[in-house]
Amino acid sequence: VSPRDRAEVNSALRKLIRDGDDAPLASLQSGINAGMSTDSNPDGGFSVVPFLSPVMTERLHAISPMRQLARTELIATDVFEEIADTGEAGAEWVTERETRGDTDSPTLKKLSVPVHEISAMPKITQRLLDDSTFDLATWLTGHISQRFARKEGAAFVNGDGINKPRGILQYDTADTDDDTRAWGTLQTIPSGETAAIDEDSLVDLVYSLRPEYRAGAGFLMNRKTAAIVRKLKDADGRFLWAESLAAAEPPRLMGFPVYLDEEMPDVEASAIPIAFGDFASGYIIVDRIGLRLLRDPYTDKPNVRFYTTKRVGGAVFNSEAIKLLRVGT
Repeated sequence: VSPRDRAEVNSALRKLIRDGDDAPLASLQSGINAGMSTDSNPDGGFSVVPFLSPVMTERLHAISPMRQLARTELIATDVFEEIADTGEAGAEWVTERETRGDTDSPTLKKLSVPVHEISAMPKITQRLLDDSTFDLATWLTGHISQRFARKEGAAFVNGDGINKPRGILQYDTADTDDDTRAWGTLQTIPSGETAAIDEDSLVDLVYSLRPEYRAGAGFLMNRKTAAIVRKLKDADGRFLWAESLAAAEPPRLMGFPVYLDEEMPDVEASAIPIAFGDFASGYIIVDRIGLRLLRDPYTDKPNVRFYTTKRVGGAVFNSEAIKLLRVGT
């Protein structure tokens, strides 16, 4: 501080003490610009370091429940095969002396489910992996696993079977029942409305399924369809939908559990927004080994590649165990 500045400060202090006049001191204070603050880095801002949370906010995505509902098989080759009994042996009543004629023999079909590969190969520089406050390698592999789960879940419902699993909505359909419909064709039940769902069609849907499959059956629909079905009532004004009283248990529709799958279509003309059935008896998911991860720090320096693959297949193996609600009359 210069002698001149010191003299001005002392004079202002004496004025305040002797006369109670604080104007000279206030004038000096208004002219001081050397205070430290956070909004100027040279004046102290460098000492204030932002807090970086150790938790990363991630976007949540809905994953199809089909893997939990369907039958799963782990194989050591690239194709799963199984023999299906698709017919019944003939029989007839005869008298004691009546000549016995030939009767129909049961028929067999072979199910073949190939596995398909899904892959991802993101890359991160080695320096970022070394210096980041997050464990980026673990975060990235977890992110890939979630993406794989969403991709395969979409295929289990809508996959066309070309380089991916074949989904339940990609099979031939017919309104005819099990006794007359061709094996491998799924039965559809009309909703009773051109662009909506009539509550009576849900009753028809449930009872189109044979009793031996109904014990393990459930509904599959997306949340928009669930909001529509949630409002439906029977003839006595009672809701068909009942919320679960137990934690983590799905709600129930007409006594059967409801599973939400955002891959299912919305309610609109000619769409199939609801599937009902015993999915463990009707749809098979075939896994080959599981998730495979290769960390490659060599071929693209200074990047580290995370080459991740999974091989999975899926198909309907019993077309009588799953029924579909078709919007229309």
